[in-house]
Amino acid sequence: MKENLKAKTAKGLFWGALNNGTMQLLNIVVGIFLARLLSPADYGLIGMLAVFTAVAGALQESGFTTALANIERPTSNDYNAVFWFSIIVSWCSYAILFFCAPLIAAFFHHDELILLARFVFATLLFSAIGTAPTAYLFKNMMVRETTILRVSSLFVSGTVGITLALCGYAYWSLAWQQMIYIVLISLGRFFLIPWRPSLKIDFSPVKRMFVFSYKILVTTIVNTLSQNLLTFIFGRLYSAKAVGNFSQAFKWDTMASNFVSGTIAQVAQPVLVEVNSDITRQRAVFRKMLRFTAFLAFPAMFGLAMVAHEFIILLISDTWVESIPLLRILCISGAFLPFYTMYQNLIISHGRSSLYMWCTIGLIAIQILCVILVHSRGIIFMVSVYTAITILWLFVWQILASRLIGLKLREAVKDIVPYFIISVGIMCAIYFSTGFINNLILLLIARIILSAVLYLLIMKLCGSKILQEIIVYLGQRRVR
Repeated sequence: MKENLKAKTAKGLFWGALNNGTMQLLNIVVGIFLARLLSPADYGLIGMLAVFTAVAGALQESGFTTALANIERPTSNDYNAVFWFSIIVSWCSYAILFFCAPLIAAFFHHDELILLARFVFATLLFSAIGTAPTAYLFKNMMVRETTILRVSSLFVSGTVGITLALCGYAYWSLAWQQMIYIVLISLGRFFLIPWRPSLKIDFSPVKRMFVFSYKILVTTIVNTLSQNLLTFIFGRLYSAKAVGNFSQAFKWDTMASNFVSGTIAQVAQPVLVEVNSDITRQRAVFRKMLRFTAFLAFPAMFGLAMVAHEFIILLISDTWVESIPLLRILCISGAFLPFYTMYQNLIISHGRSSLYMWCTIGLIAIQILCVILVHSRGIIFMVSVYTAITILWLFVWQILASRLIGLKLREAVKDIVPYFIISVGIMCAIYFSTGFINNLILLLIARIILSAVLYLLIMKLCGSKILQEIIVYLGQRRVR
């Protein structure tokens, strides 16, 4: 069983990394083209609607993906109940948002948001189809199938978005890209799995799971509000251009951070649930995942902060120069966000969704309070405070982990801090030693290559077990 779990985890992490790596690469390509063709104001208008779509999507999913994953053997009736529940909630949500569109437009002082909102919110009707299939894919760790679907859907939707932008459709190109991606991935998930919904509807499984899932729902909504808090506030207080600049910085930061957290998230909960009966073993598995997260997160995020200037100027033009300092600040908190994924999955694997919920509510309550107090100091100061709170709140998650599995703070620090110190040291050394290079293209290439080579070399010299296991696993795949 131990070897089977290890092999399953390694396979899941491999395909998860391939999934997220390919997705982020495609997102970069699509994002570069669209950012060069569209203005900050175009991104700002779409950004203003993000919080509404995300909250409605959370209501539609209602935490049932996680709830189904926590059931040892979910039945067809369980999936069927979740499927029809999501369909009903999505139609109700869309009806409410459709009639609220004029109010949203008035709040942000942009009349064009009325028609745009009604179109973008229609994605909810399609995403509902994929809720139960998403739970099935996640529960069965079908990461390979998910990878192929996500990549192909992004490729098609990105191509359409770029084509529309070239034809002068402005913010509508972003709206259509979003719509097509949701349609393709939702229908794709539905047809990928062997399960099919039945018209014999029984909502009793929903009632049974809701005791657990409503806490996940509340937490998801709180997380959504937290992630879109600054965009929402900027949309009210500042111009569409300011919102667009922040959205652009937030997008690149999120893509890089999600590469790590997405890789971990696709296997963390199922694996932690499988070893839930053995706390000692679960603690060992969790610490190993912490080290793997640190191994990837710190060099990736601090590296992006290091090359932020040349990255933005070269790839999406100096139109977005005001987003550079925002990106650098967000990358600092982005380096720690993947650890949130680990701690949250640990808590959920123990069925303690209430802890997950209240801890997240506490975080956003403090964030909202601080943002309200400092918003008059300007965007950069506000984002800096937001970032500091995000990092410090990680200690709260650590306290909860200590109570659940006996993970001591010094153990977590021992697992994480060496990668932090090495990554910061390397990025600072490369940043200052390459400052003499005037050509931005050469500077970007030099910094990426030198930092990657130096990081891997130091990991090798320090005898990093994570690096050794990655090399061994890749070597075994090559042999096969």
